[in-house]
Amino acid sequence: MPLLFLLFVCSGACGLAYQVLWLRQLSYVFGVTAYAASTVLAAFMAGLALGSWLAGPILTRIRRPLRAFGIAELLVGLSAMATPAALDFASVVYRALYRTMPDAFVVQTVARFVCAFLVLMVPTALMGLTLPLLSASSLVRGPRFSARISALYAANTAGAVTGALLTGFVLIGSLGLRRTFLITALVNAVVGLTAIVLDRRLQAAEAAETIASGQGARVDADAAETPRGPRMVWIAMAASGFGSLALEVVWFRVMTQYVDATTYAFTMTLAIVLTGIALGGAVAARLLRGTRDWLAWLSAIQIGTGIMVLFGIGLITWSDVFAVDAMRPLQRVSLGLLLPSLLLGVSFPVLLKLGVPASQALGADGGNRGTLVGRFYGVNVLGAIGGSLAGGFLLIPTIGTRLSIVVIAAVFVVTGLALGALHPRRVRMAVLALVGVSVFGVLASTIPDPFVSATRDRVGPGTIEIFRDEGVQMAVSVYASEFQRTLRVGGLHQANDSIDMVRLHRRIGLLPMALHPAPERALVIGLGGGATAGAVSQHSGTSVQIVELSDGVRKAAPFFSHVTYDVLNQPNVRVRVDDGRNFLMLSGEQFDVITADIIQPVHAGAGNLYSREYFQLVRAALRPGGLALQWIGHRQKSHYVLIMRTFLDVFPHATLWLDGQLMVGSLEPLVLDEAVFRAKLAEPSTRAALAEVGLDSYEALRGWYTGGPAQMMSFVGSGALLTDDLPLVEYHRSLPPETETLDVSSLRGDVADLNPR
Repeated sequence: MPLLFLLFVCSGACGLAYQVLWLRQLSYVFGVTAYAASTVLAAFMAGLALGSWLAGPILTRIRRPLRAFGIAELLVGLSAMATPAALDFASVVYRALYRTMPDAFVVQTVARFVCAFLVLMVPTALMGLTLPLLSASSLVRGPRFSARISALYAANTAGAVTGALLTGFVLIGSLGLRRTFLITALVNAVVGLTAIVLDRRLQAAEAAETIASGQGARVDADAAETPRGPRMVWIAMAASGFGSLALEVVWFRVMTQYVDATTYAFTMTLAIVLTGIALGGAVAARLLRGTRDWLAWLSAIQIGTGIMVLFGIGLITWSDVFAVDAMRPLQRVSLGLLLPSLLLGVSFPVLLKLGVPASQALGADGGNRGTLVGRFYGVNVLGAIGGSLAGGFLLIPTIGTRLSIVVIAAVFVVTGLALGALHPRRVRMAVLALVGVSVFGVLASTIPDPFVSATRDRVGPGTIEIFRDEGVQMAVSVYASEFQRTLRVGGLHQANDSIDMVRLHRRIGLLPMALHPAPERALVIGLGGGATAGAVSQHSGTSVQIVELSDGVRKAAPFFSHVTYDVLNQPNVRVRVDDGRNFLMLSGEQFDVITADIIQPVHAGAGNLYSREYFQLVRAALRPGGLALQWIGHRQKSHYVLIMRTFLDVFPHATLWLDGQLMVGSLEPLVLDEAVFRAKLAEPSTRAALAEVGLDSYEALRGWYTGGPAQMMSFVGSGALLTDDLPLVEYHRSLPPETETLDVSSLRGDVADLNPR
């Protein structure tokens, strides 16, 4: 048994690693919108459910489930290695469909799900088989069946914690996605081969035992039928899956308000939830060794889970209670998620105990036992799919984060009450129900709004919230004080209307417009506060396409119209709510100028907009003579060098401007023509916009020049590039420690090199 536990730990680590890798790879094709991410996750979980339900027919045809588990693990590794090639084919199909129907949202959503499901179907279905196969093994049969399954469940989840931490903190940043895939597949192979060897030894031992006892194979008296536990237990299993995944969606939304939304923060949050579930499974394994009133226990656990969900949010949001206010934000989030997760981990094995009758646990026919476990797990996964979709698409956008938490917690409480109603000891269960509902009611009416609590420590006195949109993609808020308005997106400061901030954003929009001789079409990726796109819109004769990831940001734009030239009401401006990279890849449209709002490269998912593949998409979307501006800012030298080197790899004629803060990529060497620029100043709206950022003369434009490709290449030297496979800046913990600070004083080129000869 110890070796079996170790194998399932490794299997869990591989499963979580694959999930992280697949979600990231599929985001390159389908985008990082909430709709795309959720449909991909639903496809992943649908594969698990399919595998669980296929366990029944498979187990009727095999006699050695442990060997089948080993073969399944081998096939998971092989099929996972084939997913990149399958993804390439899916991307071709999806791209053709997108260009045929670019605005058919429903069709695109269905296409994303079908493509993702087909890509992931084989490996995820095989993953869904593993627990039912092990459940059918003779190693877990007997009076302690439920305890052993619980221990396996805990071991698998502990492996998932390991996989999450290794993948998120070490492997992707150090080795890249492809090598991480290879390592994970090798681990799968080792697990599979070891299980096959273990099965051979087990078969030999059982054969020797049969000969010694003089008995042949015993046929289980229950083999003709597969009795199930109470129907309400199966409903509770589905509800538990629904509530668990809906909670994860809401927890991640809350987490971004308290902890910077880096990939490491998301990985740590996931690891905390999984750690709680693993600990709960281990606790359940100990509890299930004894004899208890399990229906009463399950009722209490479900009610307790709902209460603990609210209490956990209280720990995150309360102040001056139990010294909570003295804790760091990450500590508060960790404790607030760990406690309810622990109860979630306890509930699954207890549900399984009641859902798989004792006759099946004790029987020699592992097929029936594995079939029941597979179906039970499949019901849980199907509930989880519903929970993930309902949490992100229905609850949060409709009733907000706070009420969503209360509603999801109530699902557990109602399930617990329904289970208690089945118990023969009505008085005892009525007392439990009364106490539970009372505590739940008090907590539900008193827990603070997570957004209000999070903002309390981040904004100064006298600052009020004047807008909030808890949309599908992310939460967007606008705060106002006597001095400025601030836009926060997903808990992060995105923009404000201070003079310096507005000037920088306008410069990002106007520099490429000033350099291009006659830009007719411009693309701005990211609306943000709107100052960048607004400045671009002031260039006479240019149509502007804005692509913004969050519809909430679009809704917040009117609060900054006084510094954005009221950009959304400009006749030459169009806005599309979409993933910017996805738009470049799929639309086929081309532009004279492409620029982007400030997007910090260390934030989760931002690596998609700093990789060589992204810059290649930008280059391909430029018309002849087109220009692409990339903000780089002043940051850690290692990050600065990586971004610049990658940009130069795609745009070898790049130039550097504004004291090294802005890079301009061109398809051929850039030419700076005084006559062309002075003609721009003749247009009133263009002249006024340029003057507001200090570009009121040709000499001022020349003064912004920092260096050309030769100086830039000398500064960065040769070395690593940012790629989709190796997003080093987003996974910056894998970079060597900084040994020197950024100094751009050596980046001094001769602006005369840009003059026509």
